[in-house]
Amino acid sequence: MSPRRNRPRRDDADQLNAERARHGVTSVQQWRDGDWQVRGISGGASAKTYRCPGCDQEIRPGVAHVVAWPADGRGDLTDRRHWHSGCWQARERRLPAIQRGRGAHRHG
Repeated sequence: MSPRRNRPRRDDADQLNAERARHGVTSVQQWRDGDWQVRGISGGASAKTYRCPGCDQEIRPGVAHVVAWPADGRGDLTDRRHWHSGCWQARERRLPAIQRGRGAHRHG
């Protein structure tokens, strides 16, 4: 009988590292409005179109971005928001984006 292996196999570790690189590693960031869980999404892992709440523009498939949700544990999947990375970093320096309909005037 051979001894049991306690270390993950090389293939398992490579798969786990590829999954982390694709979907990002979650970290907690502290901002004035509270703590947020933030995960970076690589361009290769981005398959859908999202609307950035910071600039009200689309995040197209294949564009790297971040996903953020409250870290207080009271939210659910509907509280996640996809942001352009730059918009997320600048969100305390800008006014909230006003969501408008397609036919609404942008200026004036």
